[in-house]
Amino acid sequence: MDTTTNLKDEQALSLLKAYHEGDETAFSTLYNMYIRMLLNYGRCLTTDNELVKDCVHDVFMKLLDRTHIPHITKMSSYLVISLRNRLVDEFRRATFTTETAVEEVRVGQVVADVEHEYLVGERTIGDRQEVGKLLDCLTPRQRTAFQLYYLEERKYDEICRLMNMNYHSVRNLVHRGMLKLRAAAVC
Repeated sequence: MDTTTNLKDEQALSLLKAYHEGDETAFSTLYNMYIRMLLNYGRCLTTDNELVKDCVHDVFMKLLDRTHIPHITKMSSYLVISLRNRLVDEFRRATFTTETAVEEVRVGQVVADVEHEYLVGERTIGDRQEVGKLLDCLTPRQRTAFQLYYLEERKYDEICRLMNMNYHSVRNLVHRGMLKLRAAAVC
């Protein structure tokens, strides 16, 4: 595993411990360390931004509870898994509950909805496969730079430190990767 991630996890665990010992500012620092990553991850799982925000809030609220302190060894893994589980719980809950009265449901509409959902699902699978093919044309370093810049929304200076490269090299890496993706998408 990346040493930067290990250091960040160690720092996060010490901040959580400091919070549970009474340091209120430690929690806001912990929150700021992970909020962007969690929001981006949640948006990869669903397009419902409000649901993602609510679930991220719930994950952090669970950490705020000083009466129930979870045993955590890797903060980033704990937060990502907790968010995924929270979102899955919400998906399940939404599946089994509805605000529509039984009298308002039309049987013919259900068949059309199933067909539409199937077509949308097929299109989504096709889109994911296309994105996968496009990303395969990038070099591993370009793919890493793209992930850091676009998914994790990190600044170029931070990417430079993480990838041990100078500023112009990282900018060129992202730019050339974008040109490659555009050329591959046209084909």
